[in-house]
Amino acid sequence: MGNVFRGGQRGRVLGNVLGGALGIVEEAKDRVTTAAKLGNGSGLVWALTWPGATELVRILRSGSQNPSLIYRLHATNTPNKLALVWRGRRWTWKQLDALVDQLAAGLEARGISRGKSIIVMTKNRAEFVQLGAATARVGAAAVSISWRSTPQELAFLVNDSGAVGILTEPELLPTIEAARAELSPEFLKNVFVTGSPAPPGALSFEALFEVPNHTSGHTSGHTSGPDALVDEEAAVIIYTSGTTGKPKGAVRKFPKDTMQAAFRFINETPMRTDDVHLVACPLYHSTAFGFMALSLLLGNTIVLMDEFKPETFLELVERHRVTTTAVVPTMMQRILDLPEETKQAHDPRSLRIVFSGGAPLPAPLAIDFMDRFGDVVFNFYGATETGLVTLAKPADLRAAPGTIGKAVPGNDIRLLTDDGREVAQGEVGELFVKNKLLVAGYHHDEAATRASMHDGYFSVGDLARQDHDGRYFIEGRKRDMVITGGVNVYPAEVEGVLEAHPDVIEVAVVGIPDREWGERVRAFVVLRPGASVDEGVLKTFARERLAGPKIPRDFVFVDALPRNPTGKVLKRELRART
Repeated sequence: MGNVFRGGQRGRVLGNVLGGALGIVEEAKDRVTTAAKLGNGSGLVWALTWPGATELVRILRSGSQNPSLIYRLHATNTPNKLALVWRGRRWTWKQLDALVDQLAAGLEARGISRGKSIIVMTKNRAEFVQLGAATARVGAAAVSISWRSTPQELAFLVNDSGAVGILTEPELLPTIEAARAELSPEFLKNVFVTGSPAPPGALSFEALFEVPNHTSGHTSGHTSGPDALVDEEAAVIIYTSGTTGKPKGAVRKFPKDTMQAAFRFINETPMRTDDVHLVACPLYHSTAFGFMALSLLLGNTIVLMDEFKPETFLELVERHRVTTTAVVPTMMQRILDLPEETKQAHDPRSLRIVFSGGAPLPAPLAIDFMDRFGDVVFNFYGATETGLVTLAKPADLRAAPGTIGKAVPGNDIRLLTDDGREVAQGEVGELFVKNKLLVAGYHHDEAATRASMHDGYFSVGDLARQDHDGRYFIEGRKRDMVITGGVNVYPAEVEGVLEAHPDVIEVAVVGIPDREWGERVRAFVVLRPGASVDEGVLKTFARERLAGPKIPRDFVFVDALPRNPTGKVLKRELRART
């Protein structure tokens, strides 16, 4: 059955229906406005069919905010629309939802149900997405971790999260075997691997579909249907990158206001229901997971990259006419660094939005990328713990290079001193935020949760300032601030100045112990290929733009900066270098 709403009626109906989806009442004008703006701006007004509206009402009556229900909604609304593409394989929304139902039944049959968790340690692949939806459907938690994890890291993450199973790839089984002595029997009996047949001691992913007397589809007999789901049962646990020590598990649940927060962010962007979204970052990273979730909300087609490679990125953009993606800055640099003939061999003109986050976006890189690919870069600030907090649109990046933009509606930001006082405009303070997407806390770590909170606001330790136009700028991490001769030096300011030099690609600034000054500023510099800039040139360049204490005493030229798998610079490694 086709679309059934016309003209202004569409806007009114969708505004009311989506308003209900946000758990609101008629007098909550702000929420109704959010819903109506979303419907008209993203195209949901035109995409909603009568069966889809009926299914949405049914879900609303269930009272559930379970994220897996978005699959069911789109399976009813646009059953034959392409939902997921990976390695040439394709699933429509109807096929994907039925598969999620089958997996949910398989999980429950093996005791992986409400309140339990399962590790996902794979590269980007269809099973990652499918299992994540299925765990949500049964009220369990999917714990996504890096496929590069060592045996020691795996054992810590399994035991810290209390996981009772794992999905992995055959080539990663040696990691599990090396950690076996520290893993529970319950966990080891639920080792699922992609591909078939499974190696000895493991089960194939397909084994999860082998449930006696189970019928696929919406009429399945297991308890994961929408009427059985309760708010905030489902969760994901995303572990922080661990750039300064052991990772902390951020528990993200799905309270009633989650949908509204997501819709508010979408309303600040040109995202639409007909988008094709390319997942380029690893899915265990918040950037990839978060923007895939937003795209799923809109019923987009999701295209998965196993692992980022710059030329493959351009190939997939051209082949699938990709319109949106989310990357970290190092990926943008690697795309720009491709040989000119390689870049010219591909047509990227379908790209409308390239979200950048996860690490600071150098101002020159943003401008260079937009000069090449058009004004498509949207730089966001957020964290695993906070969700999406600010957004810089292309016009912001051109007007105020280096900005992370303005607060996304629904975020209340405070910049505070160590004693909890708000700083004046233009001054630097620790960035605290309150919104509806704050994590429930750190898993099994109440002390870390308390240390990150101030009067209901959450901080991950970033320092920022705000200009007179309301735009925010990150000045570095609180733990990375350099105090030299009693003067606070914010690494991001120094890095931004040096990265403006035409022969410099990127810079990382750290503090090094100094007997006279307490600390001295050291800059690690990556030059463009063929550049012959020396320390004296960069010191002169910095001296013309920075106050004396901020000028690096030492310059160390390196081929590349050490980074974790999600692109964050490992400054602890730089500080350890002599």
